[in-house]
Amino acid sequence: MEKSVHTAEYAALLELLREARRRAGVSQVELAARLRKSQSFVSKVEVGETRLDVIQLRTILKALGGSFRDFAARLDARLDRDARRPSR
Repeated sequence: MEKSVHTAEYAALLELLREARRRAGVSQVELAARLRKSQSFVSKVEVGETRLDVIQLRTILKALGGSFRDFAARLDARLDRDARRPSR
């Protein structure tokens, strides 16, 4: 198992996380305020410069009014879908 922010799986997680923030109608600045972090922290998370652990991910999702369980289900479905795609 590759431990890197540069995997297709981690990229899918980040894409879903950005989508969750946008669906919630929350800017990076507002999310940062809710988390008591800087906007640059949120930006670095969203572009993969800062790797999240599961507790941080849960905290961010709660700050967006979302559910960790729902997010995990969406991520699992996306990864399964992507795994079924033929390689280029």
